Amino acid sequence: MSFQAAAFAFLFPGNAMTNSILATAYISIFPNLLLYFVPPDIDTGALNVLVSFAVGGLLGDVFLHLLPHAFLGEHTEENAVITIDNQKNVLIGTGLFVGLFFFFFMDKMMRVVNGGSGHSHGHDHSHSHDVKEVGTSSSVKNDDNEKEGLRQRKTTDKKKEEQDKMTAKNQQGIKLSAYLNLLADFTHNMTDGLAMAASFYASPAVGATTAVAVFFHEIPHEVGDYAILVQSGFSKKKAMMAQFTTAVGAFLGTFIGIMIEESSLSSGIQEKASAITSTGLLGTDLRVGDLVIPFAAGGFLYIATVGVIPELLDVTGNLKKDRKQAFTEFAAMLVGLGLMFVIAWNDIAA
Repeated sequence: MSFQAAAFAFLFPGNAMTNSILATAYISIFPNLLLYFVPPDIDTGALNVLVSFAVGGLLGDVFLHLLPHAFLGEHTEENAVITIDNQKNVLIGTGLFVGLFFFFFMDKMMRVVNGGSGHSHGHDHSHSHDVKEVGTSSSVKNDDNEKEGLRQRKTTDKKKEEQDKMTAKNQQGIKLSAYLNLLADFTHNMTDGLAMAASFYASPAVGATTAVAVFFHEIPHEVGDYAILVQSGFSKKKAMMAQFTTAVGAFLGTFIGIMIEESSLSSGIQEKASAITSTGLLGTDLRVGDLVIPFAAGGFLYIATVGVIPELLDVTGNLKKDRKQAFTEFAAMLVGLGLMFVIAWNDIAA
């Protein structure tokens, strides 16, 4: 038994249900515990390198594990015959799109809500007041000067009051943005949980590999969310507790995935016992549970390509610094992909 197989067997010793829950615990607890050692003002360059590594691992899991399994399944026997069903492939592709579209929908709605409430638009209205001289006596001039001074004080007080309101509104917007980010993180974690369940029900090898990819993705993801919360006014302790709260989403997704998979398995057993054929989705042999992996893969694709990579495209304008940072990120992404390649190449299905 190879070191990889022994390590996976040690970390995931149970059946598909048990291993799914264990994997969810690993990806939820340990990355959050690491936040205790992370400074709130972590260097952006270092965080981007971590993110690049995670993106490589996440995309590697999608292209080297999840999608091949979704379309071809697991075949450990030699000279296995694979039957191509175009209608089944269409349904799997649809599941992939639904996963991507679901995250696009959630992301868009979060931005709409945040954009409507999280931005304040201050309007600075300046008014000029023409003071007419109605007399030449010094008493009239003094009276006019006093009135002008009173107007200026009122204008200054009014501007200060408007600025205070704008500041309070901006702070409220930042708070709202932080809470919306937590909600998005909760939804994201649900997809991670679904992926854990679907992967382990597919095979122990696919499950373990997906757990590794998601684990490495969660570290920079949690660090980034933690920094957002701290910048929004959360204390370090409250930010960590908030991140632990979002882990509930991962377990919820795992239990939903387990329910779907168990239901699909039981229906499949009943169909075999009744000698019923072609009772899957739309006349294919595809079960509902078989669409969970394409759905998760679509979600991971959106997270990596739309949610993360655009942030890595930002530059500072310093050519030397940007060039060094870019090649470091390229290398980190390839290392993440390489890790997934090595694991996939040495997969031993249990």
